[in-house]
Amino acid sequence: MSREKVLSLLREQGDRYVSGEAMSRALGISRAAVWKAIEALRQEGYTIQSAPNRGYRLESGPDRVREGELSGPLAGCRVGSHLLCLETVDSTNTEAKRQAMAGAPDGLVILSEEQTGGRGRRGRAFQSPKGKGLYLTALLRPKLAPEPVTDFTAWVAVAVCDGIEAACGVRPQIKWTNDLVLGGKKLCGILTELGLEGESHTLDYLITGIGINVNHAPEDFKEEVRPIATSLAQALGRPVRRTQLAAEIIRALDQMYARFPQGKAEYLKKYRAGCLTTGKPVQVITPSSREEAFAVEIDDDFRLVVEYPDGRRTALSAGEVSVRGMYGYV
Repeated sequence: MSREKVLSLLREQGDRYVSGEAMSRALGISRAAVWKAIEALRQEGYTIQSAPNRGYRLESGPDRVREGELSGPLAGCRVGSHLLCLETVDSTNTEAKRQAMAGAPDGLVILSEEQTGGRGRRGRAFQSPKGKGLYLTALLRPKLAPEPVTDFTAWVAVAVCDGIEAACGVRPQIKWTNDLVLGGKKLCGILTELGLEGESHTLDYLITGIGINVNHAPEDFKEEVRPIATSLAQALGRPVRRTQLAAEIIRALDQMYARFPQGKAEYLKKYRAGCLTTGKPVQVITPSSREEAFAVEIDDDFRLVVEYPDGRRTALSAGEVSVRGMYGYV
């Protein structure tokens, strides 16, 4: 923990030196503990300069998603007020459920360098190679009935678009309801799950998992998904620092959570503007059928209104169906 605190303090100083004595006072640890933390960080690949009578200065470091990199940028945020940063996990959503059952607080964000069992909607696997993507889940405990959170995934999609735009200067589009798309290919998946009180059936927790392809090369994707998947690095032509992206995503989630559900008009407007599904022929897929339709609009409850060839119109809810483009992924 001293290592993360020292790293966070060095990050906060930017290009300025900070003395070991000042760090010792600020963090409430001994000078020896500061020195040990500095040496441990150096062994992990951080370049930390030292100068007599000036102290230490952080020059560069590996792109690892960890508390020491994020706690400073997230100061004052409700979402991200508690962080759990892991090297590996089966699924950040599954870990969030375990943490929720153990009494973890509202605003906990779980991040992992890799997932061995990442998953999306309907149990689909989500590839999560180590050090390539951003895999995070926010655990929230809003004081709401279950019904108002049925459209929460759509709000999250807008927030993640906001965060990616702030970090990278590009804004993905949204494939209804939970995929983000860049250049016609899948960039990000979102999976929201609820936990209900056993007897009262009131909302106990809400978890939203986000998996973003960040620095994947084409060969990092399995052959079957390679034609429909992309990463930020591929789209931008350069690597993206995942810690900066994580900070912007979490800040955007925090802003969104503070406005939920009263700020619906703002997020609905952004969702409609970013949704690439509307105005296109689609396939409406259920466990028992696959029908052709035309995606007309997003209604006031974030449902997709489709029109079938016989003139019928239906508002689809995300939990009921999947929607695919007639001629490919989108």
